[in-house]
Amino acid sequence: MSRKDLHENPFDDSTIAKLEIFEDYAQAWIPTFVMSGAKTICIFDFFAGTGYDKNAVEGSPIRILNKIKQQIGNIFQKKVKVKVYLNEWEPDKKNQSKFELLKKACLDYLESNLDVKRAIELNFYNEDFGELFTKLLPIIKQFPSLVYLDQNGIKFLSEKYFLELEKTRQTDFLYFVSASYFWRFGESKEFKMHLDIDMTIAKKDPYKFIHRNIIEQLRTKLPSDSRLKLYPFSLRKGSNIHGIIFGASHPRAVDKFLSIAWKRNETNGEANFDIDDDQKKAQLTIFGEKTLTKIEEFKENVKQKLLSKKISNNFELLDFVYDEGHIANHASECIKEMKKNKEIAYNGISPLVTYDNVYKFKKKIEYKIL
Repeated sequence: MSRKDLHENPFDDSTIAKLEIFEDYAQAWIPTFVMSGAKTICIFDFFAGTGYDKNAVEGSPIRILNKIKQQIGNIFQKKVKVKVYLNEWEPDKKNQSKFELLKKACLDYLESNLDVKRAIELNFYNEDFGELFTKLLPIIKQFPSLVYLDQNGIKFLSEKYFLELEKTRQTDFLYFVSASYFWRFGESKEFKMHLDIDMTIAKKDPYKFIHRNIIEQLRTKLPSDSRLKLYPFSLRKGSNIHGIIFGASHPRAVDKFLSIAWKRNETNGEANFDIDDDQKKAQLTIFGEKTLTKIEEFKENVKQKLLSKKISNNFELLDFVYDEGHIANHASECIKEMKKNKEIAYNGISPLVTYDNVYKFKKKIEYKIL
């Protein structure tokens, strides 16, 4: 679906899903920085659209404003300045209908929500993404920032934007891409000018895994000392696969996104469909064997890491949880089961595999092999 179609037709289920994920993450992100003492926070939507679809379903800009409103009391109490940057580029200066619709939708919202109007600085742009990104990058680097990039063509996938965001330390980003672009055009000269992906590796697995394989290659392009974590969330739309690339450097951000992803799909936390065919794995094969589901395989890996002493405490375990794209509860369930089976021992009732225990309260607990 082209961006022209996107704004002239109702949002489809895939578009709604990605908007909801962004909205859920904004809901978690805003209070985190508002309550942390930050004086200024910034939200960037570089492909903002018109504010609503043709059926008045809210697009990303209105959803952002809604999430700001939910925190309005804390924002005023903490005296936080919220800066919002919305861009919708229309090269044809004689036809600015989408850009004008965006402005009208947001300004009308503010007139109906004067508390939000007082709390934020709203900036509208009608500029080419590449030029605007360079212009706004110093602001992204200066303040805690949430960056939303909704792909609009091959050149916007350029790794130069991706690597610039990697250099920041207080930026979380959600990058929406059409994995079918990679599958169809990844070997073309034009594509490789912007993002050089080894399509032989990318296509080594069935098409439904293309997004996962792309993420694996993007990770190899990061500097060796990078703290940036990248996670995929695939969205199936008909025969096509779209998806989200989430990126953040802080463990707290990683923890929040993974919680959102696993809440949307408790089977795999990685797609809006059964990407690994886990439902079939619940059935025994004709030989009486059972293939492990994604969660079962992860728990088995945790068990082996502990028994081989490659992991010996909750600090190491939580890092492994994040590296594997799981949530802490999966590891906690495994640890408790191992204690119950007298395979390991630790002090107390809880294995303390949570972000707060590890990163906030620094409570370290050792797991001893019995």
